Amino acid sequence: MALATTFAVVAACGSDADNSAAPAAAGSHSAHAGGSSAPPQPLRAGERFVDLKMAEAYTPAPSEGGGTDEYRCQVIDPGLTKAAFLTGTQVMPENVALAHHAIVYAVPPGGAAAVREQDAKTPGLGWQCFGGTGVDGAEVEEGDAAWVDTWAPGATETLLTQDAGFKLEPGSLLILQMHYNLLATDGKPGGSDRSAVRLRLTDGTPQTRELVTWSLDAPIDLPCAADESGPLCDRATSIADVTKRFGPEVGDMADEQLEECGQSAPKPGDTQTCDHKVEAPMTLFAGFGHMHLLGRAIKVELNPGTPNAKVVLDVPRFDFDNQRLVKLPSPVEIGPGDTLRVTCTHDAGLRKRLPQLSKLPPRYVVWGDGTSDEMCIGIMTVSPRKS
Repeated sequence: MALATTFAVVAACGSDADNSAAPAAAGSHSAHAGGSSAPPQPLRAGERFVDLKMAEAYTPAPSEGGGTDEYRCQVIDPGLTKAAFLTGTQVMPENVALAHHAIVYAVPPGGAAAVREQDAKTPGLGWQCFGGTGVDGAEVEEGDAAWVDTWAPGATETLLTQDAGFKLEPGSLLILQMHYNLLATDGKPGGSDRSAVRLRLTDGTPQTRELVTWSLDAPIDLPCAADESGPLCDRATSIADVTKRFGPEVGDMADEQLEECGQSAPKPGDTQTCDHKVEAPMTLFAGFGHMHLLGRAIKVELNPGTPNAKVVLDVPRFDFDNQRLVKLPSPVEIGPGDTLRVTCTHDAGLRKRLPQLSKLPPRYVVWGDGTSDEMCIGIMTVSPRKS
């Protein structure tokens, strides 16, 4: 098992609802109105706030094809000169009439050059992105770019409660992905936005536990709905299309994941699963599920089918716009011999109901980075331990 050194954040928003993982109806992707984040909780001993802003204001524009959504990624440099532990984050959108939701990623020093290159080669401020950073490069897309936090209207500061944090080395960068929705302006530009991110940092102590994340993937084999047809409804043709759009590294994922999950052949259907063996002792603190617009539900189980089986993450109504991290009621110790199973359910029938997908040709959906592709990832927050 390869644990990526990444920086997701454990949620502790002070509400039982935060632990229920039951967001709005799946696939709604609604144009909800913006709302400002609540004031930050007080600093604790040894902590400090670092306030960061987008380099300049950005005016979102409709996507190609006349859509009302734009996903824009932008670089934010925290300017760290020494290592620090990230213990909390808060996204502060400036134009809440446009801001639909936001995701913050942390990129380690090894991926900084790829991020700078992406920013430089794209006209205007930042670059288009969806479902990820939109940056090529092993240090950015292969597990080292970390999902730090998600903002949706009404969200409060994400705050760690244990003596633990995510280590940010000097030279690390942040990527702020803003989802702008122009439905209220009929798809026309509706002003500019210069949102901000507040980091809660501490130097830590020798006892501070370093958190990492473990991404539990499952293959995607979602066939066209019964009333759909077209060239891309063929699996091989769809994989070739993904390869053309994103390169062989992404295109090969569909078959590579089958092999990694011990599955000899694809199993077309709404629900896919994969077992991941635990190879080292660690403490499990939290997790969240990541899919795209056709996602319905995601679950992660510990040791399924045994007397010690335990559901550690359950999102029965997945909402792409509210991919909140779910804090476990109490940490769970896991180690060699244990298994974590991720299960995802998608719904091809949502394609006709979503503005982002309704005008696209039907396809056999496999793993990919685009709006019309899908993913299945249970992203678990853990801390390695010696025994």
